Amino acid sequence: MMYSEKVMDHFMNPRNVGEIPDADGVGQVGNAKCGDIMKMYLKIENDVITDVKFKTFGCGAAVATSSMATELVKGKTIDEALRITNKAVAEALDGLPPVKMHCSVLAEEAIKAAIEDYKRRNGLTDNNGTCEACCRRCEDIHHHLDGED
Repeated sequence: MMYSEKVMDHFMNPRNVGEIPDADGVGQVGNAKCGDIMKMYLKIENDVITDVKFKTFGCGAAVATSSMATELVKGKTIDEALRITNKAVAEALDGLPPVKMHCSVLAEEAIKAAIEDYKRRNGLTDNNGTCEACCRRCEDIHHHLDGED
């Protein structure tokens, strides 16, 4: 399995590792079967992500995609960050092997989960307190990762 130089750099020198104790939004995604768990912390001011940190348990690709995702969201508005796709994360790393694309999916979902947590904490969700599209997307991803589709 060949990794790009960018993947190796973000694995060996991950950016934004750690926690934000007073985070405005925290999202954790993962799958016990594949072993990758990502937790993302966001600091948001005036609708802009001013700081972001992550903790990831998993393979090198999981660490690299988490690191790149934090770089992609820092300085973005919430809406801009929500538009970051797993494909954008993978492309920013100059690609991932097909068997590791699920790591970029988890990175995308960690961003969305942290933003959803921020919205929930601030009363910005729909009537039932969840982001319906995001939750359906998470369920679809986890069914895929669990081999259910």
